Amino acid sequence: MRIYLDCIPCFVRQSLDAARHATKDHHIHEQVVREVLRLANDLDMSQSPPAIGQQIHRLVRGLVGVEDLYHEVKSKFNDISLKLYSKMRQYITESEAPLATAVRLAIAGNIIDFGVNGTLRESDLEKTISECLAADFPDTQLKPFQQAINEADEILYIADNAGEIVFDRLLIEQLPIEKINVVVKGQPVINDATMEDAVLAGLPQIVEVIDNGSDAPGTILESCSQSFRRRFEKADLIIAKGQGNYETLSDVRKNIFFILKVKCPVIARDIGCEVGRMIFQKTKAFKGEIENATV
Repeated sequence: MRIYLDCIPCFVRQSLDAARHATKDHHIHEQVVREVLRLANDLDMSQSPPAIGQQIHRLVRGLVGVEDLYHEVKSKFNDISLKLYSKMRQYITESEAPLATAVRLAIAGNIIDFGVNGTLRESDLEKTISECLAADFPDTQLKPFQQAINEADEILYIADNAGEIVFDRLLIEQLPIEKINVVVKGQPVINDATMEDAVLAGLPQIVEVIDNGSDAPGTILESCSQSFRRRFEKADLIIAKGQGNYETLSDVRKNIFFILKVKCPVIARDIGCEVGRMIFQKTKAFKGEIENATV
């Protein structure tokens, strides 16, 4: 997915949010905004938004002098999500459709996105969980998804954010874990999940966890390590969480299911829905068609 003009104000807002997370120095805040505006002046509009996000967050980290700008908020939402884990697991075990419920919860967890919402509160997360569990959710994708899982020998589950990765575990536990490899970021960017977050979620206890060697807020294959790219090519099925992975992988010809909550008008326009929709969608690039269920 390419950059839209509407992405540019978001880049500036996101860079300022990141700087404010790291320091209270207003001079650095101003410097960050000025540098990002200079970068925006020469944007290659054919790139994906996460490709520019990668450049911006490298710039911010360099100016601020902090490697993990969102470490505190990542820890906070890991803790919040872990406290909710048992309750959410009970929702699944008591459900008449455990896989569908796990997908709903995985989508709910995608609200923990500080690239989009820098003021998210615990109450917002709890409200989103309730909404996602209660909403009408067409199951047209569940059968193809289950069939793809059954037919696959190797599955990559590409995680998105810290905190959210606990919600991902709930879905992963409904899948054949012997087939699953979970993917996290190689280096910190925004509040994206890294190996530290996967360990806190307990994922290495049940599946293999690898990193992609990249600091992009999505999955830009050219930016990832060779070892990850080999795993990506070898995988029979890819489950990709979140907007950044949709932005970077929606045109890749692989068997990919996207799971996300639409939080951005640009993503909504590209998918063809309104902001707030729950998305469980097979990539349109794989068979030349969109097979999706949206709420």
